[in-house]
This record gives sequence, C-alpha cells and structure tokens, in this order.
Amino acid sequence: MNPDTKKHIIEAIETHKKMTANFGKDGIETVAAIAGTITNALKQDGTVYLCGNGGSAADAQHIAGEFVGRFARERKPLAAVAFSTDTSVLTCIANDYSYEQIFARQAEALVRNGDILWAFSTSGTSPNVIAAARIAKEKGACVIAFTGRAGSVLEQMADICLCADAESTARSQEIHQLAYHIICDLIEKDFTSG
Repeated sequence: MNPDTKKHIIEAIETHKKMTANFGKDGIETVAAIAGTITNALKQDGTVYLCGNGGSAADAQHIAGEFVGRFARERKPLAAVAFSTDTSVLTCIANDYSYEQIFARQAEALVRNGDILWAFSTSGTSPNVIAAARIAKEKGACVIAFTGRAGSVLEQMADICLCADAESTARSQEIHQLAYHIICDLIEKDFTSG
C-alpha cells in the first residue's frame, strides 16, 4: 500500500473517532431533545417533513423511509415526507420559480402548525433549505436542523440544532447518520413500548 494512501485513511478514521467522542460528550441531550420533540409532534398527528441537498437529500429520504417503513421494530407507520423525492414537483418549481424555492414551495403547501421540518445543510447556508425553514417557522412548525458549521444561519433559525462541526462534509454527515439512527430508534421505541 502506498504510504500516502495509508496516512489518508488513518487521518479520516482518527477525525471520525474525535468527532464521535465529541458527539458522545456534547450531543446526547440534543439527540434526546430532538427525539422527544418529534415523538410529541407525531403523537399529536403532526408530520415530519425533511429536506436537504445532495447527500443530505439522501439522508432525508433515508429517515422518511425509516419512519414510514420501520427502523428495527414492528409498529404503525409514522408520517414523514422527504421534499426531495417528487421529481415532477421539484422540476416544476425550479423551472417556474427558482431552485431556491424547491423546498419552500412544498413547505408552504404542506407544512402545518405542530409539524416538524427537519432541515439538513452541512454548510448551514443552503438558500433553498433556509427558505423552507423560514416558511415552516412562519406556519408554526418546529425546525430541527442538522448542520456541519457552527454558528450558521440555519443553526440560528432552528428550534433545535445538531451541529457536527468539521472541515469535511463527509465527517459531518457520518455524525449526522449516527445521530439520526439513534433518533429513529428512540422514537420507534416510544411507539412500540407498553
């Protein structure tokens, strides 16, 4: 193996370990708060709407699948929709309005008071995600944010934010995935207990 390749791999693993350790120290209360907030909204017939771009769009779709399908236990389906899944809606809005409006227009049409908008943006500055968060807040929804840069616009707008601060988007997304798997598990546990 090329020594530079080995060094690169080890550096990625070490960064991941440090971020996981920080998450274990600083993120537990945030994860519990997010799980509790989503559980309460779902128990009040709310819906979880999710949005993000690129890998964050994939994360949004992944979570919606875990809610509507299941994570690890049999239980009733939970109401969740990822705004990145309907290509006709996305391309219509992008073509007729702008790409910045692809999530906001859906939020305006669908989000209601008591719902959740779970917004992913590792930069915390994605204009289309921020536009959706702004609409969701105006409509009385709770905004949960997953970001990768401390002090971002999205973090400031959110009711609850999990910031996996890192120079590498990939390292932030790895912490996001760990966090949302734990959140899905906690919520599902609540819906299958007793």
